[in-house]
Amino acid sequence: MSLLMAVAMGVRAESFDEILESFPSANAAERRTLLQDLAATGDVRVGTFFEVIARGALYVDRRSDTLVEGVRKGSRYELSNWMTGEALGEAGRRDVRRVPVDNQLRGELDRLLATAQLSAASAAVRRAAIQRIASNPSAGALEAMRQRQGVEPVAELRLELTATLAIASLAGDDASEMRKALLTLSERRDTAVRAALVNFLARDDLAPQLTVQAQTLLDRIEYRLRVMGRIESVFFGLSLGSVLLLAAIGLAITFGVMGVINMAHGELIMLGAYTTWVLQQLMPAMPGAALLLAIPAAFVVSGAMGWLIERSVISRLYGRPLETLLATFGISLILQQMVRTVFGPLNRFVVTPEWLSGAWTVTPGLTLTYNRLAILVFCLMAFFALMAVMRYTRLGLHVRAVSQNREMARALGIRSARVDAMTFALGSGVAGIAGVALSQLTNVGPNLGQAYIIDSFLVVVFGGVGNLWGTLVGAFSLGITTKLLEPATGAVLAKILLLVALILFLQRRPQGLFPKTGRQDAI
Repeated sequence: MSLLMAVAMGVRAESFDEILESFPSANAAERRTLLQDLAATGDVRVGTFFEVIARGALYVDRRSDTLVEGVRKGSRYELSNWMTGEALGEAGRRDVRRVPVDNQLRGELDRLLATAQLSAASAAVRRAAIQRIASNPSAGALEAMRQRQGVEPVAELRLELTATLAIASLAGDDASEMRKALLTLSERRDTAVRAALVNFLARDDLAPQLTVQAQTLLDRIEYRLRVMGRIESVFFGLSLGSVLLLAAIGLAITFGVMGVINMAHGELIMLGAYTTWVLQQLMPAMPGAALLLAIPAAFVVSGAMGWLIERSVISRLYGRPLETLLATFGISLILQQMVRTVFGPLNRFVVTPEWLSGAWTVTPGLTLTYNRLAILVFCLMAFFALMAVMRYTRLGLHVRAVSQNREMARALGIRSARVDAMTFALGSGVAGIAGVALSQLTNVGPNLGQAYIIDSFLVVVFGGVGNLWGTLVGAFSLGITTKLLEPATGAVLAKILLLVALILFLQRRPQGLFPKTGRQDAI
């Protein structure tokens, strides 16, 4: 009995074990029929059996004429029970015969396996089976879904079954079924329904009433998807803004307190990203732990490099901004070449931990990736931690004093040279943890920091030099605006328009959104 007949009639001709007894001696055509009959039994072992066949690991043990799972080891085969995995010992080549699987049978197996998995114990397996059937439905699979619809215990999966069956009805010829299907899908707003409606409206045999009903539903779905697309663009804008904020807050401190235009800031971000990669190479089995350890490690590495740069070069060039700019640009080239020499010119891939992989589907059309959500939260934590350092620590007090009036701070006994070095090291350390975050969004390479240095300066100038709150507002404003413009203008034109808008804004308000006012606190 075939799958179509068995499911449609709701009967089982034979049990799973009885059908399986005929499998070793069956030819290719008979095996296809037997596979259909096995799927029709609804036995819980069907899924496991089909998976073993699909892997090409099913063998017939000629000594006992039984089906076993086999793994070839040179001239011998290691046999095991295909259901339990229990070891059955080794066998020679003449003792076993492999059950062949051709492309046609493999395709049939995929459909039958999905049908069998509709009754699996795991809701995740059943959801995957529904999705596989929806992508390539057959009459037997759809009938099996109709039977499953009445007994499915998970409400969400029942809705998926109902929607899949309704979409399949749109491809039929029964006008009443089409009308019912459109009513069923009237509350759905996902891309699968949209694609089905587009195909449905392309038919030339539709009644006017059905066309109007389908077009109305399609318009609602497209409006909803446009709204969800805008919300998703805002999320990506927040994600971009968080990266810009991490990259810019260190620059805001050094630029605001010391007046130094540090062109090597991007390379300090790059060092933080490479620190993450190195730790993952040292801890290959624990990428998540390596990522967490990389946060303090990158802060220390980039902070130490920043302290070295300030003490050896920048401290000798205060009051000479052009020479400082050229010197830090040269340092950036040196750091890039140093990384190329040590790690090579090729990009390095940082593994994303399992708990940062995947995405959260809030609603059809709106999906938020876990890594970008984590970076957004991490960015805000780093920002408020830095604010706390500036407000409530001795270093923060000295930094604010020097930024307001360097000469008066010296007169009060504050060692401004030491404050400058510590401030530059702090800003560089924050750039290092920005590199840790960036390693989760892009590959790590010698030119990583160059892509963010200009945007970081734009954020600092737009928000107000030396003002951390201005940096926060500026970063998220630029990030969201960029992502909202990109769908309509493209990435390049969006950047051009944003740059032109910033130039016009700074002509009217050259001190940015939050300028310093007199002797008030800028940090």
